[in-house]
Amino acid sequence: MIVNYTPEGWQIIYQQAHALLAAQLAWHWQPFGPADRWVGLLAATAQHDDEQQHWDGHYGLTPAGAPANFTMKEFSLEQATGVLRAARFQGQWRSLLTSMHLSFLYEPLRAQQPALPSFLDEQQANQEQWRKALKVNKKEAQQAYDLMQWCDRLSLIFCRHELPEMGRALEVSIGPDGRRYDVSQPAPEGPVLVAPWPFSVEKFTVSVEASTLSQLQFKDDAELAAALRMAPVQTLTWTLQKH
Repeated sequence: MIVNYTPEGWQIIYQQAHALLAAQLAWHWQPFGPADRWVGLLAATAQHDDEQQHWDGHYGLTPAGAPANFTMKEFSLEQATGVLRAARFQGQWRSLLTSMHLSFLYEPLRAQQPALPSFLDEQQANQEQWRKALKVNKKEAQQAYDLMQWCDRLSLIFCRHELPEMGRALEVSIGPDGRRYDVSQPAPEGPVLVAPWPFSVEKFTVSVEASTLSQLQFKDDAELAAALRMAPVQTLTWTLQKH
């Protein structure tokens, strides 16, 4: 989960909800490639954070008893293999994009986790096999994944409240067209600007649901889960507009 500290307490956004926000952003790009692959790309984006590990005691908490942000958790082979297993039921294209996302996330950690080298080597072999089966070259696969990663990154900027103050620009990442994109919000609560503008419409709104917890510490996962079930839910929205 994504955990933000606010004056009211903890703001919690589930990672699956963040992924759905990323898919909303992808949906507003001008589609490219065959229709079936475009839909598969949207599905991969919406479901790339599924199969989160079950809370089994204190998994969702920091040692101090606060809700744990996803960045505080180590690589989970169980979650990584779970999301890939789920992707395979929707076909080789979604499997390829999901596998590329796992490579993107965990290749930098290859030497830090004993389970990673063999897992990452397997991803490289599978990706080559899927590209051959789909008759997709590396450039085409990379273009599709770059959009998925771009939308994932912008969604995280929104969900983690990382838009800079005073209208300063923040790099999103390199898009599927090889261009760098920056995001800014010139006025508080005003429209969000992306430059250059990559979307198929000149203005649209995206949203994500967030839960608010006023309790700051929890004794275990069960108490945290119970509090989240009862927590008020707020819909956060951002309007993106062409400059």
